[in-house]
Amino acid sequence: MLDDIIRERHKKLEALQNAGVDAYPARAKRTHAIGDALGHFDALVTEGGAISVTGRLMSVRDQGKIIFADIEDGTGKIQIVLKDEATKDLDLWKETIDIGDFVGATGVPFETKRGEKSVEVCELQMLSKSLLPLPDKHAGIEDDEIRLRQRYLELITNPVTREMFKKKSVFWATVRDFLKHEDFMEVETSVLEPMAGGAEAEPFKTHHNTLDTDFHLRISLELQLKRLIVGGFDKIFEIGRVFRNEGIDRDHLQDFTFMECYWAYHDYRDMMALMEKMYKKIIEATCGTLKTEWQGNEIDWSGTWPEVDYVSAFKLENGFDPTEASREDLITRAKELDLKLEPNIERGRLIDLIYKKTVRPKLIQPCFLTGTPTIVSPLSKASRENPAIAERFQIVACGSELCNGYSELNDPIDQRARFEAQMKLRAAGDAEAMPLDEDFLTALSYGMPPTTGLGMSERVFAILMDKPVRETVFFPLMRPKGK
Repeated sequence: MLDDIIRERHKKLEALQNAGVDAYPARAKRTHAIGDALGHFDALVTEGGAISVTGRLMSVRDQGKIIFADIEDGTGKIQIVLKDEATKDLDLWKETIDIGDFVGATGVPFETKRGEKSVEVCELQMLSKSLLPLPDKHAGIEDDEIRLRQRYLELITNPVTREMFKKKSVFWATVRDFLKHEDFMEVETSVLEPMAGGAEAEPFKTHHNTLDTDFHLRISLELQLKRLIVGGFDKIFEIGRVFRNEGIDRDHLQDFTFMECYWAYHDYRDMMALMEKMYKKIIEATCGTLKTEWQGNEIDWSGTWPEVDYVSAFKLENGFDPTEASREDLITRAKELDLKLEPNIERGRLIDLIYKKTVRPKLIQPCFLTGTPTIVSPLSKASRENPAIAERFQIVACGSELCNGYSELNDPIDQRARFEAQMKLRAAGDAEAMPLDEDFLTALSYGMPPTTGLGMSERVFAILMDKPVRETVFFPLMRPKGK
């Protein structure tokens, strides 16, 4: 059946070519985007002149001497009307146009008896002949594999998906505008790094032919941005792609958009106040409200977000203080929870796994998670009041971590000791432990002022849309066909 449709469309292309029609011209005649034409329709009708609109044919209704069709561009949809006595070469168009073709329509705007805004076409131009049929617009694309692999088909046929991606553009534009309004400077740093650091994740590796050197795709933006704080920039941020060679699930992808910002002469409490303000701004701009839906729950982002103490919440769910528990006690609890454990797993990772299984899923309304044990956050500054606790916060909602913020470690001697501890974990087989970065330690040794930093990913947007994160990415990575 599909082969017959394809053969028929190729015949129509041949008919156009035999008639001297260029089915793939380099330029289109266009006076108005469809949205603009609809927005000024009454004035255009009053003026009475011809306009030219362009778009993809989304429906065709042939009624003999008259054809009604809908065309759609990125701004809207409008009906075009082809009449026997008015449209040049109507017989040719009757035999050759199909749903999915891009066309240009020149004619006079008018309103039908049913009140539908339309264009009576005097001249039609083929802009791109479609050789494959579109999916049925009512049935949609039922196969997720096809829908995600050929996302453009879903974008053509599903206005809800198109609207979601428009919201994603608003989401990141609002992040950028907010930070610039707060006098943060946007910067760009390299995607390729000699050493991947700044997060606990396994990197991708690539080879630079000219330098004959292996590099890693960055797993975070942190260490390069901190170098810029050392260099004298006090308020900076970057929005860019990061790459982590780890599993795919509802909240994780291998490459994703990440924002990190750093603010000199301030601590994590200052960043908490700024981020609550920023998140509310983003959510209202993206969703039009501060109340969203997530898996049947109404999430209320308004008001003052409460603080949840990590250790207290952990004790409530597990019956013991994680900072005082032995490795054996933690392993016992992890096995009770059927958690998968790596050999030689250390205490901090154990605590974190148990927290993610027992505490985080129950944090549905937005809150600040504070009081994280230093052993869980080995590269952040310890609390001035209690060295066993890190100066760190997370925004948590919908059972997910939506950002990480810190008072950044700026003591080069302490930083070296923590790197060395991470290197011991790497030697024991922990592929996600951080390598020791001598160049970063050199930069830190020149002096970095007290600084707070934060990282957030596009997971925030996915939560707002109540979708797995890969559903909110245009072209998520997928296994090659047949593999």
